[in-house]
Amino acid sequence: MLERIREGSQGPWAMGILALVILSFIFAGVGSYFNSSASGAAAIVNGEEIGLDELERAYQNERSRMESQFGEAFATLASDTAYLQNFRKGILDRLISEKLLDQAAQELGLRVSDEQIKSAIVAMQEFQVEGTFDNDRYLAILRQAGFQTNNFRDYMRVDMVRRQISQSLIGTEFALTSEAKKAYLMQQQSRDVRYVNIPAAKFSDQVSVSDEEISAYYQSNISQFDTQQKVSLSYVELTLEDLLPTIEVSESELTEYYQQNLGDYRTEAERQAAHILFESAEPDEAIASNAEEVLAKIQSGENFADLAKTYSNDTFSAENGGDLGWFGKGVMDPAFENAAFTLANKGDVSGVVKSEFGYHIIQLTDVRPEQVTAFEDVKDEITTKVKTFKAEDSFYELSQRIAEVAFEVPDNLDEVADLAGKSIDTTPLFTRNSAPQNVSNPIVLASAFSDELVEDRVNSDLLELGNNHIMVIRVAKHEPERTKAMEEVKAQIQQTLSANAAQQAARDWALEVKTALDNGEDVAAKLVSQDLSWEEKQGVTRNDATLSQAIVESLFKLAAADSSVVDLVTGDIGLVQLTKVNAASEASDQQVTAFQSRMASAKSQMLYGAVIESLKAQAEIEVYQ
Repeated sequence: MLERIREGSQGPWAMGILALVILSFIFAGVGSYFNSSASGAAAIVNGEEIGLDELERAYQNERSRMESQFGEAFATLASDTAYLQNFRKGILDRLISEKLLDQAAQELGLRVSDEQIKSAIVAMQEFQVEGTFDNDRYLAILRQAGFQTNNFRDYMRVDMVRRQISQSLIGTEFALTSEAKKAYLMQQQSRDVRYVNIPAAKFSDQVSVSDEEISAYYQSNISQFDTQQKVSLSYVELTLEDLLPTIEVSESELTEYYQQNLGDYRTEAERQAAHILFESAEPDEAIASNAEEVLAKIQSGENFADLAKTYSNDTFSAENGGDLGWFGKGVMDPAFENAAFTLANKGDVSGVVKSEFGYHIIQLTDVRPEQVTAFEDVKDEITTKVKTFKAEDSFYELSQRIAEVAFEVPDNLDEVADLAGKSIDTTPLFTRNSAPQNVSNPIVLASAFSDELVEDRVNSDLLELGNNHIMVIRVAKHEPERTKAMEEVKAQIQQTLSANAAQQAARDWALEVKTALDNGEDVAAKLVSQDLSWEEKQGVTRNDATLSQAIVESLFKLAAADSSVVDLVTGDIGLVQLTKVNAASEASDQQVTAFQSRMASAKSQMLYGAVIESLKAQAEIEVYQ
């Protein structure tokens, strides 16, 4: 058979097919590589790439911020794939806007000096202790965030250049004093009103709904009467916490863990050092010679801290005599670290050391020796850890057995419950959008409403809902989706149509009263006929919360003595008449200034958005899906 295949692959037909396959790769396959994100680009903006790694970092940072700020509310949204796609798209759109701003800044020749960066960092509250810049805190926060001082300086430079554009846009917008005064007077104006609330119920006995109208409404709105599929679930749930109370550990297990993980209870030796930096990314004999000259001054007895303030290019540490604070191994540049940890005694000074940042002279200022925490001090902590590890092993083994039993005995959960040592819980009937909290999980719902569980009535696979959290479910009851018969909803439709008709009758009556009112007639008798009377309120403002919002909005659209008819959210009708416009008091200089600022800010935001849209319209942007 293999020989026959080999012979066939040499024939003219086979060669022709192979040629077509090759052409398809040339015109489709290869082209798709050029137009795909295989290069690692999420988007290309005017020839500059936004990498997938950059997008992923920004996405994860923003997602973490949202999770921290909104907790479960965001987690619920994040379970929706479509929402996450839009969320990620929004992050990419922001990165594209930032890239366009960077390019615009470069084209405009905008720059930020080292002195400006230094001033900005010193002013940042994150690096201050009791209102004053603290170099130790600065270095600690940078190390925690994974920054070297030069990396952070570059990051600040990009951010500050970018902000020059946004601040210039903000700075160009303004509001005239006369404009602010006029807007203030309009905003602070109040009005006197009289109004009548006309209950639709007063007209309900004047309307009737025929069977033909009910039938027509049913047919026109039939989708409103579709029911959603419902299920009731039986389930067995198991978490690691369920097993922990049953786990026992021996003293020997605890001491063994302590010995095997002694490094976790050892505080590494640390050094406190100062340095004088002669910045140079590449080897430079002139700079190295300059460093040697300063080293000679130190060796001749001159003060290290004073020389650091004079010669060091690391301006922040220089202000503190070159002090870099405490650090352990694995933090500093390898060459720097090796030299610092080679120094043995306080006050020792290294030779000139070359790192990726330049040439250093290092002085050891203090030493913290290695420390080991005693077993008794961490015994409780170790007990918890060992119990957890043993529980995790048991949980894994039990999960495997539960998965097997759920499959082998698919028509009930009894054996699963016995294995887990848990009871079988059952939910009431629910739709996909109204699941009880215990089963309101995308993984559970996807399985619960699957054809397999609904039609075959078997146990689900083992569902892993999180770390050490499993569930096995089965459908206990099922109600299929259907369209309710008209007889089932006839009363509901009749009530809806009657309410609509009553509201329309109330609206028609209110319009008659309004017409009479606008013609200067006395409408008191008309109101009395419906047991209604005017209600009055003085000094209504635009944000008045004591009146219906519909009445307030209508009131501030009226000219003096005009009236209007409005639909209220209650289903009733309102008749509104403006009786007086109360002018606001003249604004103080302080109020005018504040109002000007708010108006200018609003204009600036609009201008900023317009500039971004303009840059996008002129740019060549390719986004990879």
